[in-house]
Amino acid sequence: MAQEHTAGGSGTAARAAVTAADVELAVRAAIGTLAGAHAADWSVPAGELAWDCWETLEHAADALVGYATQLAPARPPLDGYLPYRWQRDRPEGPATVLHVDRAAGPAGLLRALDAGGGLLAATVRTAGPRVRAFHSYGVSDPEGFAAMGVVETLVHTHDAAAGLGLPWNPPAALCDRALARLFPEAPADTGRWPTLLWATGRAALPGHPRRTFERWHSAPLTERNDSEPHGN
Repeated sequence: MAQEHTAGGSGTAARAAVTAADVELAVRAAIGTLAGAHAADWSVPAGELAWDCWETLEHAADALVGYATQLAPARPPLDGYLPYRWQRDRPEGPATVLHVDRAAGPAGLLRALDAGGGLLAATVRTAGPRVRAFHSYGVSDPEGFAAMGVVETLVHTHDAAAGLGLPWNPPAALCDRALARLFPEAPADTGRWPTLLWATGRAALPGHPRRTFERWHSAPLTERNDSEPHGN
């Protein structure tokens, strides 16, 4: 596992970087869990979200594809998202570019999630470490987009699994790497999966009141100014 030194609250500490393999691990784990619900009703609400389980996983697949395409151009955009047309199937649902045919059933939806993960992993592997691309939470690097893909996959699988009645407990080490990259302010002495749920506003954490999710730290942790450097 690649190591990166970053400045922490108490000095310089080593952390394991989030990689393309982590995106693949997150997606494989999600599919392995959700494949057990092919016969379930995916139109039920996804946990505490206003979205149903289908919409939630469709959003996750859309995020993976979107992150890949932000990084993919020869000159990635630094001031906005690519000009795709986002649409909602219903007012309460998520706005997405990717819309999976419901006639394909859950198996088709999981294939779309798998494809999105593959696209993001391949793009992260081939993008140079100095590549930067726009995200609304801060211009990010390939590792940042990999971490965002991991978090999108893990937490939205949690949402859908809650609605479908499935157990879901992703690898603690994977959660730890994502937390260190996107939520450097999160406590380090608590369970990694419960802490990721807390960081994304989905659960309380012992000793820490439940919080409302606002944003994560998508800008590279080693850069003080999002505007430099942005070259390939």
